[in-house]
Amino acid sequence: MLVETSAHASDNPTRSRVSGGRVHNDAPDTGSDFVRLADLPEGPERQAIRDELARAWLPMAHRIAGRFRNRGESLEDLRQVAALGLVKAIDRYEPGRGAFESYAVPTITGEIKRHFRDRMWALRVPRRVQDLRNKVRVARRDLTTSDGSNPSVAQIAAHTGLTEDEVNTGLEALDSFSTLSLDAEMSSSEDGFSLADTIGGCDGAYDVVVDREAAKEGLRRLPERERTILYLRFFEDMTQSRIADELGISQMHVSRLISRCCARVRDEVLGAGCDDHPQEG
Repeated sequence: MLVETSAHASDNPTRSRVSGGRVHNDAPDTGSDFVRLADLPEGPERQAIRDELARAWLPMAHRIAGRFRNRGESLEDLRQVAALGLVKAIDRYEPGRGAFESYAVPTITGEIKRHFRDRMWALRVPRRVQDLRNKVRVARRDLTTSDGSNPSVAQIAAHTGLTEDEVNTGLEALDSFSTLSLDAEMSSSEDGFSLADTIGGCDGAYDVVVDREAAKEGLRRLPERERTILYLRFFEDMTQSRIADELGISQMHVSRLISRCCARVRDEVLGAGCDDHPQEG
């Protein structure tokens, strides 16, 4: 069987015509083999015919893979994806429904396109957004004027039938297919700054936002003198001795008032409901 099918592939090629009038000799006459394959049950003989059909049609799969070269994926990987599409086409093909090539070409092409759609995105986005990106990309290419001016969002929406929000989503996804390393040097920088240098650091003040908001109500309920003491100590950074001089009380009394006020506010925030109010001296 192996010799017979190989003879089909080499001695009886069918000339395959594609768009543009070009002709390829990679469509072997394997019609009888597909008929036999469909009639055979699972087993060694069926597997042998299936493997031989894959070898016979592999040049066509490689030719289709070559159409997608130079798009960020190696030709060898593309050929492997095309071979997978070919195997799927062989398994699903029904001999009574037309020529195998007519079924295999879109099957293999679709497998390669799915590979780009599902595997080549540096930033993973939903399939719906990928479809929007493709529509927007094609429309922008079609609408770009001879002087290089890009079309507006409204023009793309009118051309594609999408809403402006969908167009904006597609435009954002255009930049998601590939990413830059954080070590990439900024082209506009003369000092060698990298992309990482433009990213801000963490602001430690965010860690105490919740605590400050929780303490506000307790601070409002303090007597005016106690609020003044806390303000001078923690916002004006005055020493206890200087506060005591400002208010005409002892430094020890200032220390006790600060401790009592802080404890009261803390207990209220924690839900302890402290009833001991600071005593004024």
